[in-house]
Amino acid sequence: MDATITEPAAGGTALVIIDMINRLDFEDAPDIIAAAEEAAQAIRRLRDAADACGVPAIYVNDNGGKWHSDRSALIEEVRGANPVARRIVDLLAPREQDYFVIKPQFSGFYATNLPVLLPRLGASRLILTGIAADICVLFTAADAHMREYDLWVPPEGVASFDARRTNWALEIMAKSMAADTRGLDSQSVADWVAAG
Repeated sequence: MDATITEPAAGGTALVIIDMINRLDFEDAPDIIAAAEEAAQAIRRLRDAADACGVPAIYVNDNGGKWHSDRSALIEEVRGANPVARRIVDLLAPREQDYFVIKPQFSGFYATNLPVLLPRLGASRLILTGIAADICVLFTAADAHMREYDLWVPPEGVASFDARRTNWALEIMAKSMAADTRGLDSQSVADWVAAG
């Protein structure tokens, strides 16, 4: 796999995809599956738009308690977990040029190489997507905000166990972390990059 940094991120922007390579086999999984599949569709559109703009995609994924795991093993394990997980992986599987960060906890910044990777990419503006909006996306947004990253969290690109929790998380990110939470009908990746 070749994810060598050859040029800075366009508009200082990186697309961060959180926990979408996921077995979705935990106790409450049935409550998030439909929303996760909808978010996956939006994330794919965002990733395609990011590609067109020269914005790198960074997958930040939970290790699922597999402390000896790597990118390929994790993807294959998830792909074989169940039909829903397979559909999402088939839609969003990281490509050779994408970056992949394995995280041990809720935040993508905690005990990972993300705080080193983003400056190397020249990224100061993040598009945050993934699951769950009120847990891992929220914790990652808080850590990004403390590090003074500009944030855009498109509502279509995140999901939680119910819509109230997603809306609550988006409200916190907007009011407490200065995150832009406009939807894809109001702002495009190209708009976000141009504002950088």
